[in-house]
Amino acid sequence: MTSLLRWPRSLAARLTLIFLTGLVLAYGLSFGSQFYERYLTGRDVMLDNLEMDLSTSVALIDRLPPDERASWLPLLERRNYRYRMDQGLPGTPMDMTDPPMAVSSIERAIGERHALRFVTLDGPRPHFQVHIRLSDGRPLVLDVTPGSVPVAQWLPLMLLVQLLVLLLCTWLAVRTAIRPLTHLASAVDHLDPDSPAPPLDERGPTEVQYAARAFNALQGRIAAYLKERMQLLAAISHDLQTPITRMKLRVEQMDESPERERLWGDLNEMQHLVREGVAYARSMDGSREALCRVDLDAFLDSLVLDYQDSGQAVTLDGRSGALIETRPHALRRVLSNLLDNALKFAGSAELKVERDARGVRLLILDEGPGIAEEELEEVFKPFYRVESSRNRSTGGTGLGLAIALQLSQALGARLSLRNREHGGLCAELALTVTG
Repeated sequence: MTSLLRWPRSLAARLTLIFLTGLVLAYGLSFGSQFYERYLTGRDVMLDNLEMDLSTSVALIDRLPPDERASWLPLLERRNYRYRMDQGLPGTPMDMTDPPMAVSSIERAIGERHALRFVTLDGPRPHFQVHIRLSDGRPLVLDVTPGSVPVAQWLPLMLLVQLLVLLLCTWLAVRTAIRPLTHLASAVDHLDPDSPAPPLDERGPTEVQYAARAFNALQGRIAAYLKERMQLLAAISHDLQTPITRMKLRVEQMDESPERERLWGDLNEMQHLVREGVAYARSMDGSREALCRVDLDAFLDSLVLDYQDSGQAVTLDGRSGALIETRPHALRRVLSNLLDNALKFAGSAELKVERDARGVRLLILDEGPGIAEEELEEVFKPFYRVESSRNRSTGGTGLGLAIALQLSQALGARLSLRNREHGGLCAELALTVTG
């Protein structure tokens, strides 16, 4: 019961409930007052007609010859009452403390000229009889079956139509009010600086125009901010390569010594980090590469053979038979980063291809140590390394997976990591098949 009475969670449902409840209550009060007034008017008209008809009919019967009265009774019969020229049916005297509405009208119509006696009759349809004594002493019985005030047959249909109109108007009002907010929420949810969405439509009410302009300006500022930071990172990383190269040339001219080897190793690490920084900055523009149609099986064969030719333990399992429309350089960089990551921590990697109705899944499987569950999302952040020692020979620069994620998003693919049941890591890249 409490679940049925729970306040709706969506704003549209809340506004609809408030508006519809208020309109239905207001309409119900208006309809109720009008219906009650109509009921009173109809009742008064019906009782007035009853008095006039009874007065005329009884006077006519009283003045007719006794042998003609019976032939006139069917002509004087009405929907709720009729006349009888007999002693009537046995019944119980009516309780005059709470009589039907028609009793007072009957008394006013004929009670002054004739003696009246009211009798209540029980049965499937309770009614009452009025025993009248005519001027010549003969009995006349008025059999009355009380009925409700008649209601037009079209009135319930009209009420239903009006309620449907109220519901439709409420729905249109709420939809008109909520639609801009829904569009804004959808735009915020899909806000991606890497692939900016079309600006929101700034037409509509003043409030909608203001919110749309504010969001469009925010989206532009975020894109400009990230672009500036990526350009700065790319510029710094690029400019650092020249002095690092000069330093390596100077170290080469030094005499053989342990100090020279340490300097050479530090310079190699610096150069590797600079190159990764440039690659990460360029991955933000991965969507600029032109799309082309690629035979996925041939593409993967070429990638794996390159690793095998260099002596790396990489195997390929499965075929897709798919032609995909993709950015080949970006896809190759994603898979290379994932394979390099598996080779670094496990010494070997398996590239498994699976196809289903939703597309093609590329699984990079290894038998390494895996990643703690709480860190599976964190490793996609730039410069985040699981290796606590911060040793670049084992932990890397922390940019490989970040680059892979950026490029997979540019490809419209979904990249995820999970630990395997029997140890090791599984990196899954889900691609959409276009043919």
